[in-house]
Amino acid sequence: MPSAPSELLKLVEASLADDKAENVVVIDLAGKTEIADFMVIANGGSSRQVSAMATHLQKKMKASGLKRLKTEGMPNCDWVLIDAGDVIVHLFRPEVRDFYNLEKIWTGPATHTAREDDAASGAMV
Repeated sequence: MPSAPSELLKLVEASLADDKAENVVVIDLAGKTEIADFMVIANGGSSRQVSAMATHLQKKMKASGLKRLKTEGMPNCDWVLIDAGDVIVHLFRPEVRDFYNLEKIWTGPATHTAREDDAASGAMV
């Protein structure tokens, strides 16, 4: 079993590379949330490729000794979520990924406060 989140991340990246995943993005979640250490987002060109990537990745994770593995979205394979604890993997078809735009949620600019909104609109602060 991968002993560190970074080792699990390497396993995920290698599996996705083997399966020709496209636009792989790794987001370091340290300090942003306690749900995981890393989030990996990637796409496949079709539902069939997304399904194959997810299946291969699950097999490799289980073979490495991971026992806590949760998967959602396999029936349609438009968006498959694999939660391996320290690493969460999102596999998308390109148009579904564009629609949900998870990268922006986790890496976008910080939200501003209502006070900044008031100042920008000219309201008294």
